[in-house]
Amino acid sequence: MTIKGAQSTDVVIVGGGIIGCATAYFLRKAQLSVTLLEQGEIGRQSSGAAAGLLAPLGALNGPGPFTDLLLCGFQQFVELVSELEDVSGLKLDFVRSGTLRVVRDLKYVARLKKRLEAWQTLGLHLSWLDGVDVQQLEPALLPTIAGAIYAPDEAQINPVRFVGAFASAACQLGARLYQHTTVSEIIHEQNKIVGVRTASGTTFTGQHVVLAAGVWSEHLCSPLNVTLPLRPIRGQMIALEQPAPALRHIVFGDAMYLLPRDTHVLVGATRKDAGFDVSVTQEETLQLQHAAIRLMPSLKSSVLVRAWAGLRPGTPDRYPILGPVPEWKNLVLATGYNSVGLMLSAITARGIAAYVMTGSLPEIMQPFTQQRFQKS
Repeated sequence: MTIKGAQSTDVVIVGGGIIGCATAYFLRKAQLSVTLLEQGEIGRQSSGAAAGLLAPLGALNGPGPFTDLLLCGFQQFVELVSELEDVSGLKLDFVRSGTLRVVRDLKYVARLKKRLEAWQTLGLHLSWLDGVDVQQLEPALLPTIAGAIYAPDEAQINPVRFVGAFASAACQLGARLYQHTTVSEIIHEQNKIVGVRTASGTTFTGQHVVLAAGVWSEHLCSPLNVTLPLRPIRGQMIALEQPAPALRHIVFGDAMYLLPRDTHVLVGATRKDAGFDVSVTQEETLQLQHAAIRLMPSLKSSVLVRAWAGLRPGTPDRYPILGPVPEWKNLVLATGYNSVGLMLSAITARGIAAYVMTGSLPEIMQPFTQQRFQKS
């Protein structure tokens, strides 16, 4: 299908977050021409609002396909950091802070130790710390912590810089990135996807269209009768001034975490069904402050530096939606990452690029196609 006036490329990517930019990078490494379209600014939606956690344990419930994907993704992420810094020329602030998953009450120690036993079968470097050991390792915490799982290899990264590095590297390799360009329609000829049309009327055609627009992917797929059960889940975070003694590790408590970054302690994150509303609420700010102070009392006198919120693309099973859609040739999905998009960016973007080039989706990604949501 030839569309008069259309701009042609090998691959059109919709979405300029971490997944879209990472996919653009890997496709350009493979010498495919790439055009990426972002409705706002690169990396300023869900990706930019993330904490930058690289802590796979929190999302694991035991052996299975998602555990395999997450652990392999974490390893590939770590291996990619130096390459991306070299290509982009940007420092990514990758730090192996290590994590502590703590309990304050002795009655919960047995349950946490059981989780440790399950996680140790996955080959991760983990150890148990009693309350005294926790206090020695992290004196900033409440002195009555009962125990903790210590994972020294878990880490953090600056998410805005990371997305920016992928975008910069992709551009240096020849990708075309357009900001403030809203895609309004996916164009098809019978059952073949041939391109997209923007709100301003510009048409971009390609051999493949990769949809990596997070929670905004659903409305683009709806006219195609493709089921994408995505829902926006608002997550709010706050940043507090770092007190003395300074927090050194990432600390997970009861449904919250503390993350040291520069002169601040980041506190996150709430989960709320609020549609597409990314407003910061006083209620959630206070909720996060109180939870942080319970774990680290010295934060009581810390100044609130800022508060922000973003939208996680949630799915019913909390797993991403990856790969082709059988009913539509040339449409490739990369969305629904919930809170682990950053950690899965390297493995899934590389896998999406491999599919575009070979027509074969990597086996590790096959359990996460859109077909699992189709009604029988």
